[in-house]
Amino acid sequence: MQKFLRVFHFFNILSLDIAAGAMASTLFFGRLFDVDVLPQGLISLGLTVWIIYTTDHLLDAKKIGQTAATERHRFHQLHFKPLFVLMMAAILVDITQIYFIRVAVFRAGSELATIVAVYFLVQRRLGFLKELLGTLLYTGGVLLIPLAAAPDFPPRLILLVAQFALTAWINLLLYSWIDCTRDKTDHHNSFATIFGERASQRLLIALFASQGMLALVGLLVASAPLKAVVVLLCMNSVMLLIFVKRDFFEVNDRYRILGDAVFLLPLVYTLI
Repeated sequence: MQKFLRVFHFFNILSLDIAAGAMASTLFFGRLFDVDVLPQGLISLGLTVWIIYTTDHLLDAKKIGQTAATERHRFHQLHFKPLFVLMMAAILVDITQIYFIRVAVFRAGSELATIVAVYFLVQRRLGFLKELLGTLLYTGGVLLIPLAAAPDFPPRLILLVAQFALTAWINLLLYSWIDCTRDKTDHHNSFATIFGERASQRLLIALFASQGMLALVGLLVASAPLKAVVVLLCMNSVMLLIFVKRDFFEVNDRYRILGDAVFLLPLVYTLI
């Protein structure tokens, strides 16, 4: 068990679990939208998410100047060159996938790629909006294939999309709340570093409450698929546990390992 946890921790530092979570979430929405998610599109998505996260971590690692306060950024500082080479190789492989994906997906992906490029150019000035905009980009990436390939957008799925977006936002805000002190040390801006930990706590409580309300409305009014709502509630329950038991999950970055792993839970929906 300890060996498995060490391996998963290594995957977490490399953001491989985040890429896998994005792929799992895309399969989740692909089934909800009744869309066949082709392997080449899924591979391209996973590579793109990994490239984006790795680029962000490498830029942060280079900007810090001194030894980083977080293990993730220390790892990217120490292994900057091999990670950069690996990232460039991933970009080349990702480019080859473009020739095999559907035209509609390619067009939507190109538009999103432009937005991501702009995000990287201005992210240092985003301040408290960093987590919110990151949420929109992540959600957009996960939904890109299902929305581009689906003939329409069933209204009953709107609340599920909103729930997922809130889940991603909670995830990022939870990290910035726990990492507040270390982010200040490394001069990273976030909602927590700007408005403080107490304001972050209040916003997180409001978002958790909003999740519960959306789930109830989806089930009672919008006839949302029960199993999908349950999966999203389970994801948020795990993050609520991290929120309540912060002291325990802060040790050895347990919160990141578990918090990123929750995005693998949508796989359950695709398998039942």
